Amino acid sequence: MSPLKIFCLLSITCIAVVGGLSLLWHDALWAFCVIGPLILLGVYDSCQPWHAVIRNFPVIGRARYWMETVRPEIQQYFVESDTSGRPFSRELRSVIYQRAKVATDTRPFGTIRNLDDVGSEWIEHSLTPKHPPEEEPRVLIGEGRCKQPYAASRLNVSAMSFGSLSKNAILALNGGAKLGGFAHNTGEGGISEYHLESGGDLIWQIGTGYFGCRTGEGTFDADLFTEKATLDAVKMIEIKLSQGAKPGHGGILPAAKVTPEISEIRGVPMGHDVISPPSHRAFSTPKGLLDFVVQLRELSGGKPVGFKLCVGQPSQFLSICKAMIETGIVPDFITVDGAEGGTGAAPLEFSNSIGMPLTDGLLFVHESLVACDLRQQIRIICSGKIVTGFHMIERLAIGADMCNSARAMMFALGCIQALKCNTNHCPVGVATQLPGLIRGLDVASKKRRVYNYHRSTISSFLDILGSAGLSHPDELHPRLIQRRISPTEVQDYGRIYACCDKGALLSSSPPHELTEAWKAASAERF
Repeated sequence: MSPLKIFCLLSITCIAVVGGLSLLWHDALWAFCVIGPLILLGVYDSCQPWHAVIRNFPVIGRARYWMETVRPEIQQYFVESDTSGRPFSRELRSVIYQRAKVATDTRPFGTIRNLDDVGSEWIEHSLTPKHPPEEEPRVLIGEGRCKQPYAASRLNVSAMSFGSLSKNAILALNGGAKLGGFAHNTGEGGISEYHLESGGDLIWQIGTGYFGCRTGEGTFDADLFTEKATLDAVKMIEIKLSQGAKPGHGGILPAAKVTPEISEIRGVPMGHDVISPPSHRAFSTPKGLLDFVVQLRELSGGKPVGFKLCVGQPSQFLSICKAMIETGIVPDFITVDGAEGGTGAAPLEFSNSIGMPLTDGLLFVHESLVACDLRQQIRIICSGKIVTGFHMIERLAIGADMCNSARAMMFALGCIQALKCNTNHCPVGVATQLPGLIRGLDVASKKRRVYNYHRSTISSFLDILGSAGLSHPDELHPRLIQRRISPTEVQDYGRIYACCDKGALLSSSPPHELTEAWKAASAERF
């Protein structure tokens, strides 16, 4: 039984009891004067659209906000390391909430970070700043290769599946994408009616389970794929090789979250955990991957196709590069997922100990493509704890063309980081399939908050760009970003991270840091 139903039953019981006592005992009327307002407050709470916790837990849910008002204010600015493994920092959550609610996000009393600490980063500003562009410069993907190239926003919704997220969460994310003109990655769980209802742009992710385009045996079904890939809403196709948080593990959807609706969308049986295989069955070699890219591009009617991975063994990515060189086939984009990413459930050891962090993975992919003289043909998307405009600046400066964000979009929806994602008991209706909890997430108000967050973050990104004296994201370069590497030394990204020369791996003397991996790479095997 849902919390709302329990509350209503208790309210009716209290009214009946107090009403009965008041007939027998006149002094009981004072109790009705206390309980009556609480009942009215509960009715109001269950109907208001702004706070999912209060909507799902009338009256008692207010205790959360009362406690927030009396806690030491400095706690909301407590900063945690991106790789600490602890919950998301309160500082970043505060930024997201304020932007989603269109609240003031300026801060008094200067910086809340100590820029003298080792690891602190900043961008060099200019004494001749420029006005930011009035419109966001978009990224054209698939130009010259695809019949239907896509002009993408610099910030989009990263992969989160229906099933892992509730239908209301999907409706709000896609509705926000429609309002803001940015893309919504479906995650590997397939395309549902909730992805299509609002009309937002979709990036359809094809995982190892081929959900939404699979045969009864779990293999790829070309006919089912064509049926969905040719929908107007689908703008790009993303093949998921691996993901942050659990690279090499596959996806997990607990049996408790598998409703008849999800079972039909994914083509999986009820009553069992849905576990995506660790690897694909449609291909097993680098050349096979590229052949699959071509197949999906043709079946979709010429839409951009790429793949997503969390970088692991360097020689395996270089094997894909070798296959590109030998076959002349290149993907339209590559999504690099940092090991620190991931919004769903994952084994602790995989989250903490497997895969390259985003900065290292992004740099490796960018430099490898440059060294193979392939970079100009392929767009790079990055994802992994990207929240602010400065985060976007950092990533674009070292090689990305655009960014995806999952966690920040969840907070914009109203996620309170209850860490119940894998239990089906998310109290705010974001990561659950229980109807009584889903209703707490009001689609109309939350899609507006997703839109607000995206708009404000893009605006921040462009403001920072202008403060550095730049007029376009393509002008960003690593030398602009500074990092304190010791108490007495600061270096820019250009000095910290070595840059390969264009086509260096094709020369007789490849760069030393890639030599061994390049020798081990083969287009015929991973």
